Amino acid sequence: MSTWLITGCSTGLGRAFAEAALAHGHDVVATARDAAAVQDLADANPEHVLPLALDVTDDAQVSGAVRAAEERFGHVDVLVNNAGYGYRAAVEEGEDDAVRRLFDTHFDGTVRTIKAVLPGMRSRRSGAIVNLSSIGARIAPEGSGYYAAVKAAIEALTLSLRKELAPLGVSATVVEPGGFRTDFAGRSLTQSATPIADYADTAGRRRKEHDTAHGTQPGDPRKGAEALVTAVDSGRPPYMLLLGNDASDGFRAALDALRAEVDEWEALSRSTDFDA
Repeated sequence: MSTWLITGCSTGLGRAFAEAALAHGHDVVATARDAAAVQDLADANPEHVLPLALDVTDDAQVSGAVRAAEERFGHVDVLVNNAGYGYRAAVEEGEDDAVRRLFDTHFDGTVRTIKAVLPGMRSRRSGAIVNLSSIGARIAPEGSGYYAAVKAAIEALTLSLRKELAPLGVSATVVEPGGFRTDFAGRSLTQSATPIADYADTAGRRRKEHDTAHGTQPGDPRKGAEALVTAVDSGRPPYMLLLGNDASDGFRAALDALRAEVDEWEALSRSTDFDA
């Protein structure tokens, strides 16, 4: 049995992660901005769930949540950074305040929780950190430049973190889900307030008023959560875990396209060293 601290458990994948961890016999610190949204998990599993209010943009709440988790269960073995939301805008359309909030929640929030749990994990020489990304970081669709950018930043951070923590017995994993049937493309999706007409046929096609994907996504949150718990419980979680056929297909297509472009320009790339 281990203790999982999961952010953003009110709905969607975060809720599914909490339920799957519980089903595998783990204790869960289930967090959401409103603790009432996860109280039902605690009511059903009073010995194994600690419900907490947690806004990952609040330093005091982050440190307080980790303290409460340690007081209740002794330590945090697995951190799952899941809290977040979508934001769609052409790059030119993106509002400065909205972009800052996006990065503060996804990237800075991830860093806050990592820093809060690492002292305990390092002292025990064990633990697992899981950071949620998106296949969007790889395929970067029109209208998702800012969201793709923040997830790509999380992926780069996680790869460095993995190398730093490996000698200390702590793993770091990034998860790239494809489309899952959650509220992500519905209630949780935000977008720029004022579209620019010139982007109507690119970023504009993916605005909420034109998007028909919500409710038809292929991914089953329960299966995605089961896959994550299986990977973490294996004792050798990968750097990157893709979730969904669309994620696997999109990742491979993006790699193939990038490899082809690298090959095309390789001679020029190799021409920039000093002559021997």
